[in-house]
Amino acid sequence: MSLDVYFSFNGNCRKAMEFYAAVFGVKRPEQIMTYGQNPGGSSEQDKDRILYACMPMFGMNVMFCDCATGAEYTVGNNIMLTLGIADSEEIQRIFRDLSEGGEVYMPLEKTFFSKLFGMVCDRFGVIWQLSKTE
Repeated sequence: MSLDVYFSFNGNCRKAMEFYAAVFGVKRPEQIMTYGQNPGGSSEQDKDRILYACMPMFGMNVMFCDCATGAEYTVGNNIMLTLGIADSEEIQRIFRDLSEGGEVYMPLEKTFFSKLFGMVCDRFGVIWQLSKTE
């Protein structure tokens, strides 16, 4: 298993990545995927927003995105933990357990970037993204 942190922003993700790269002396992400590059398409207003970028920091992957226009965004609550799990049964168990008493934001399902991916806010208000690793 791996545990990474995921930051979301409200349209200023590029500026945030530049800021953190400068502060911590790390290289900015070379590969940045925008909503416009999403195989599922995007709205015209979101096409240049960041869908995904990853910057290695402190021995872990720090991931970044912009939320879609109109999505609920609260400063201070824009940090998610991303858990990478290789075992299909284990990811389903952990997702089920985290969901108990919490709220499922996205059910565990196949996406264009993962064989299984889901998002849940647990009963303590922590947002988790679970992704099946190969």
